[in-house]
Amino acid sequence: MKRATTPSLATGAAYAVVGAGALLMLAPFWFMFVFGTHPRGEIFRLPPPAFFGSALLENLGILTAKLPFWHNVGWSLYVALMSTGLTLLFCSMGGYAFARLEFRGKNALFGFVMGTMLLPTFMNMIPTFMVMDALGWIDQHRALYIPGAASAFGIFLVRQYAGSAIPKELVEAARMDGCSEWGIYWRIALPLLRPALGTLGLVTFIGSWNNFMAPLVVMRSTAHYTLPLALRTLQAPSSTEWGALMAGSAIATLPLIVLFAISSRQLIAGLTAGAVK
Repeated sequence: MKRATTPSLATGAAYAVVGAGALLMLAPFWFMFVFGTHPRGEIFRLPPPAFFGSALLENLGILTAKLPFWHNVGWSLYVALMSTGLTLLFCSMGGYAFARLEFRGKNALFGFVMGTMLLPTFMNMIPTFMVMDALGWIDQHRALYIPGAASAFGIFLVRQYAGSAIPKELVEAARMDGCSEWGIYWRIALPLLRPALGTLGLVTFIGSWNNFMAPLVVMRSTAHYTLPLALRTLQAPSSTEWGALMAGSAIATLPLIVLFAISSRQLIAGLTAGAVK
């Protein structure tokens, strides 16, 4: 009996710890959605409200009066989609080339690409601004998705997956049949790279949607702000409309929650596929 009881107690304790951790992590999201339905005066009462209120439309009215909110949502969506599309294109080509093509300086170039991942993000802020200013791209949305289109992480992820998912024999057979290098990439490599590209697309979309620093550096007009930067302008030292800010944050977070809930298995499978294979 003791042998049968001990594992069940350990399992129950493990579930309790995991459940407590899950509640602790989900609590900020719950209160964000709850506070978005309450006016500012009720948010700071003690104890704070734990269930939904009736001030959602009021908060949305404040939000749209202070910001071109739906324009900001549209710009965030545009930038995230463009960033995702370009990243998938360039990283798939770069990862496939490093995995299955042979050319002089291949290892040295790949080492250089990987070395860029060691640079802290804040070190790129001033050079990025100077380059965007020289190109005349300040306050242009192209400055948010073109500079990071060929990310080192994306190239590394695709290269690792392509090394195991695309057999050399398959590529050589296609060449012997007269298929061009572009045809091999488009007709053979891309279909086999779908799991890795799906994961990379999700990671890129989420990162671009949540990006705050890049718009802060290059964007100037409120009408062109992406959503994180636009919501930041609602904060003031003395008169922040916290209900409206929480409502906007909830709207900004909801698409990501739905996206992650739909594709969480794809995300985990793609991140671990290269290591497992």
